[in-house]
Amino acid sequence: MAIKVQIPTPMREQAGGNAEVVVTGGTVKAAFDDLLRQFPALATKLFDNGKLRPYINVFVNDEDIRYLDEMD
Repeated sequence: MAIKVQIPTPMREQAGGNAEVVVTGGTVKAAFDDLLRQFPALATKLFDNGKLRPYINVFVNDEDIRYLDEMD
């Protein structure tokens, strides 16, 4: 499934200057895996010791993943 990911301005340099990218995946984790495969430099901006940094907000259909199944 194609998923649109909006890249915040401070992270666009690590995403090749893109404001939005398309990734695939059936879960948030799979989508992040594809995003980092395309733009590995984003890993240190998004994750710390394998966990999503607390200031990174991720929404799936307007729902914060913190209130869903997180990365699943």
